[in-house]
Amino acid sequence: MLSLLVAFEVIARKFFAFSLQGVDEIGGYVMAGAVAMGISHTLLQRSHTRIDMFIDRLPARLRPSFHAFAMVSLAAFGLFMAWRATTTLIDSIQYGSVASTPLQTPLWIPQLVWDVGLIFFAGLATVLAVHAVFLAVRDPDRVMVLYGPRTVREEVKDEVAVLEASRGSQAGEPR
Repeated sequence: MLSLLVAFEVIARKFFAFSLQGVDEIGGYVMAGAVAMGISHTLLQRSHTRIDMFIDRLPARLRPSFHAFAMVSLAAFGLFMAWRATTTLIDSIQYGSVASTPLQTPLWIPQLVWDVGLIFFAGLATVLAVHAVFLAVRDPDRVMVLYGPRTVREEVKDEVAVLEASRGSQAGEPR
């Protein structure tokens, strides 16, 4: 829906000197909400960008501890972001803050969506961090499977599965 509004906005501005006023603002709010919700999914897919040049050079017995530390760091960052988002939301509610745009959107509305997404991410990351630390002590090999970055082999396997599923659906086979 937002894409259609943006397309209409572009065409209307270019050819008719007309604007809906606020499509870009709404787009920003949708983007912030989508990112806040999407980072939890990305975490569960082990798809956050990581630079593991250093970890790959460590002895195999030390790697699980570093992956657990990465999860703890991510949880700490998530908790910090959720805390700051919540204080910003509370301030916006107390001051009755509105956007300085033609829509004059009460800022607590998009901030609430953003905050809920960040709180969910922080909670999920914290649970996973505790689990990663527990596994680093009890079952280090499992840490590598659950909390290490996805391997090229895993990514290729997933891409092949998607390709095969799309071929099957084109041939009339059930997915």
